[in-house]
Amino acid sequence: MTRNLDQTIFVAGHRGMVGAAIVRKLIALGYRNILTRSHAELDLTNQAAVHDFFAENNIDQVYLAAAKVGGIHANNTYPAEFIYQNLMIEANVIHAAHSHKVQKLLFLGSSCIYPKLAEQPMREDSLLTGTLEPTNEPYAIAKIAGIKLCESYNRQYGRDYRSVMPTNLYGPGDNYHPENSHVIPALIRRFHEAKTNGDLQVVVWGSGAPRREFLHVDDMASASVHVMELALDVWQKQVSPMCSHINVGSGVDCTIKELANSIAKAVGYQGDIVFDPSKPDGAPRKWMDGSTLQQLGWQANYTLTDGLLDAYQWFIKNTKQVRQA
Repeated sequence: MTRNLDQTIFVAGHRGMVGAAIVRKLIALGYRNILTRSHAELDLTNQAAVHDFFAENNIDQVYLAAAKVGGIHANNTYPAEFIYQNLMIEANVIHAAHSHKVQKLLFLGSSCIYPKLAEQPMREDSLLTGTLEPTNEPYAIAKIAGIKLCESYNRQYGRDYRSVMPTNLYGPGDNYHPENSHVIPALIRRFHEAKTNGDLQVVVWGSGAPRREFLHVDDMASASVHVMELALDVWQKQVSPMCSHINVGSGVDCTIKELANSIAKAVGYQGDIVFDPSKPDGAPRKWMDGSTLQQLGWQANYTLTDGLLDAYQWFIKNTKQVRQA
């Protein structure tokens, strides 16, 4: 394809892990007009501010990577913030994009949109076929709403708004907060601190039996740009108007126990790993069917082993910053 490298591209959420990776990818491809705003500069939950921002800038494309995110503990503790902030962000940005004639937009969702007991691997058409996982239901409802917003503007106004549903992401720029982080950064920090302190064991939440799929964030950025740049006729041939979202995954899953052992190896921790079954496991398995995207010419580059080493190297380089977070 021929890229117009002079187009103005707004990456919402550029300071987050995924948004930063998308910016890196766009710069590597040669795009010259990448528009970003920090939360202090633009509050995406403020409808009037978002409208004014779009009015002031001639935007050609939007990558909507801004979101309030967190792990099981955060979702359980702050359900109101998770549903409210995410609903406001996506409603404001998607509607403003339409109102200001932005034809192309990519909305980033989450694998948690699928039912807790969805058939594995989870296909795109399993959306809304069953009950959601209770621990992150408010967040999932917000992400489902984002998909339906994109579909609705496509159907009514002929917009080209697409949605990508990544599996569990990790890598440079991840959140290493001791309580509000996802499983990989939480375990990287815990194993690193245990190694540093000489601890004889590390306790991991849950039984260790649930299976999860993980994707390096640079692979997610690559997939996002790939989906955005697909010709409309190619996209519509593979993805029906009423199923406008597409899965992004590595194609490989593992148990949490296997993951913990892999992270311990990447970090160099040699003590014991103990699992606490009194803590919640979440869904028994979350594995994405990424065959549609593979048919459209994309596949992941990072293995989990290489990706964990890369994530840990980033953590080491940013340890002081992470500890102050």
